[in-house]
Amino acid sequence: MIDKGTLWLVIIGLGVGSYTMRFLFLGFIGNREMPEWFLRHLRYTAVAVLPGLVAPLVVWPEATGGNLDAPRLIAAVVTIIASLVTRNIVLSIILGALSLYGGLYLLG
Repeated sequence: MIDKGTLWLVIIGLGVGSYTMRFLFLGFIGNREMPEWFLRHLRYTAVAVLPGLVAPLVVWPEATGGNLDAPRLIAAVVTIIASLVTRNIVLSIILGALSLYGGLYLLG
């Protein structure tokens, strides 16, 4: 078990670090006009973050002990195809979730 003093030191340090990083971006340049090249790169943030969060859950799912399984792979393929066809992220997520739950129901 970790010492309570060390735990609180880590929590406070992470809080100060998180606040500092956000303040550096929002506090110093939040009211300034940003260059077009920077704004163009910011548009890709969500596109990069979402697959980074989902890919480990598809390739190494904790629910199966880290083994690949068909329902998760099918849901990932359905989501990718739906996003390419519809260009609608919400609909893609909904179709992916429905295919995951349907696959888990049918395939176990």
